[in-house]
Amino acid sequence: MKLSRRDVMGGGIALCGGVFMGIHGAIAKSDVCSSMVSHNVVTGFEGLRAGHYEVLRGRKVGLVANPTSVGRNLHHIADIMHADGGVDLQAIFGPEHGFRGSAPAGSSEEKARDPNTGVMVYDIYDVSGPRLDAIIRSSGIDTMVFDIQDVGARFYTYISTLYDTMAACARLGIDYVVLDRPNPISGVRVGGPVLDPRFASFIGRQAIPIQHGMTVCELASLFNACFIPTISGRSVRLRNITMTGWTRDMFFDQTGLPWIPPSPNMPTLQTAIAYPGTCMFEGTNLSVGRGTAMPFLYLGGPKLDATAWRDRMEQSGLAGVAFREVAFSPAAFVDRGGMDHGVQVIITGRERFDAVRTGLTLLSTLRDLTGGVPWRGKDARTFDLIMGTDAVRHQLDQGMMPDAIIQSWQPGLVQFMEIRKKYILYS
Repeated sequence: MKLSRRDVMGGGIALCGGVFMGIHGAIAKSDVCSSMVSHNVVTGFEGLRAGHYEVLRGRKVGLVANPTSVGRNLHHIADIMHADGGVDLQAIFGPEHGFRGSAPAGSSEEKARDPNTGVMVYDIYDVSGPRLDAIIRSSGIDTMVFDIQDVGARFYTYISTLYDTMAACARLGIDYVVLDRPNPISGVRVGGPVLDPRFASFIGRQAIPIQHGMTVCELASLFNACFIPTISGRSVRLRNITMTGWTRDMFFDQTGLPWIPPSPNMPTLQTAIAYPGTCMFEGTNLSVGRGTAMPFLYLGGPKLDATAWRDRMEQSGLAGVAFREVAFSPAAFVDRGGMDHGVQVIITGRERFDAVRTGLTLLSTLRDLTGGVPWRGKDARTFDLIMGTDAVRHQLDQGMMPDAIIQSWQPGLVQFMEIRKKYILYS
């Protein structure tokens, strides 16, 4: 996540009904040494390919994709589909970091013709509304396909690109196909405040919590029923191609699929598991270890008492996590090239680990040690956009403890969980 070029757009939440349910399978839950058990999950793309691309035959296809969009042979799906004479791949659309992944956080690749396929690639990072409509219309497509590996956090921008392109295709009368991939941090835990529409932005378009516990197909169904009609005047014609072999309790290393970093600072599954909590520090003047071997697992600043912070975190009683005193030199963004001192977050029991609670506790103990959280920016808006509300910042500044803060957002989270039930596709 990197704060976008344009900060805010409107939105809201509504109780809503039906959902397009794709065909999917299930496997038995592992009960012993689950982190060591690997299954053969078949992605939505492989299901599409097994069906000989039937839903795309005779269509002019656009593809929203990035380096995670691969088949079982690890070849990019754009290359695979382009080589299939029955798929008319007309255009490719690149999200944050670009279609081929060459751009850093907060940027993308410029419009260009892809050398592998000869297909035109359009930059749609942080593009929405009429401008996005014009780009998609100019491409000449009649069917959009989305296939990107998400990491399960609201502020990871790929799901905002999903939302924006769905809304545009609804307005333009273009069909939309979502190819599902696993939620890598499992689809069980849901947490964090539900986004307040006043704080909607490219790192949170609509009213979902920080850790949503959904796959992109499930999110697409929820978006299409609850939000897209409000901003586009109608739902998009949505087709979900679901996975087989995935169950909600699986972490990514149990799927049998190879981990491909979804972005440069998401190198490992451990990073993704911690990210819904440690990304909160992107709203402070502290480093999250960008450019180190442990992004979002190293947290620190140049003048922190790392030993005291570690000791306070060890006393917090958090489940499934340990903390180590660390010194590191960030290679990007905050404190680039300097020497920071802080803590390393080490996940010891991921089923018990609560990333959001851990992030809040890290902020709370830092506040108590230093006399206040060093918010980024004059009005701390970055943190508020990350959290989807300004309430958490005010609560921390007032000395409220994590348990009380978490309790304060439960009514909204309970409402979201009731809505979410309607769009769950996997057991």
